Amino acid sequence: MTFFQFVFSKAFLKQLLIAIVALLVLTFLILWWLRITTNHNEKIEVPNLAKMSLDKVEEKLDEMDLRYEILDSANYNPDFPKYSVIDQIPKPGKFVKEDRKLYLTLNPSGYRKIEVPDVLGRTRRQAEPTLLAMGFVIGKISYRPHISDNVLELRYKGEKLEPGTPLQKTSIIDLIVGDESLNRIQSEEEPSEENQDAPVQNEEENNGEF
Repeated sequence: MTFFQFVFSKAFLKQLLIAIVALLVLTFLILWWLRITTNHNEKIEVPNLAKMSLDKVEEKLDEMDLRYEILDSANYNPDFPKYSVIDQIPKPGKFVKEDRKLYLTLNPSGYRKIEVPDVLGRTRRQAEPTLLAMGFVIGKISYRPHISDNVLELRYKGEKLEPGTPLQKTSIIDLIVGDESLNRIQSEEEPSEENQDAPVQNEEENNGEF
């Protein structure tokens, strides 16, 4: 039997047909397996989780077959509820595959604490900008008899406040400032040059008599 006769024989054609069918079946199975394992053409739109609590986030993502991981907290934002989502990666509206992990940033419970600067002994004009620049709020201004207009005391919620005390940003600090009244009183009580010379003259006159 020649080669061409073997190629066109029924036995060879039968084996070739079986091989082709087997190859097609194998290809179909491979494509089917890849489609399952890679979720081919299955995309999920990332939801907007902003301002949602973790309970709501977990419930929402479970329904969508997505996962999440919490990153470090950001700076406090008063426009968002405490411990709610303030940022997320990927962003809302993006399309991801099933079981994709979303990275979340949470809003902390409040502003971070910073140390109260030492403004005691400074004038009110110097103290107020320093406190405002640190993020504090100037509250009630009270005056106390003093020779200067310097800041004499700091108070927070009615209690005396020492410099260096950690307070949350935006805390309201009251100031007690000198009113310079003692300086005015002292100036009024000091005798003028004419009055200072008069007793001396009188004393000299009295000495002359003796």
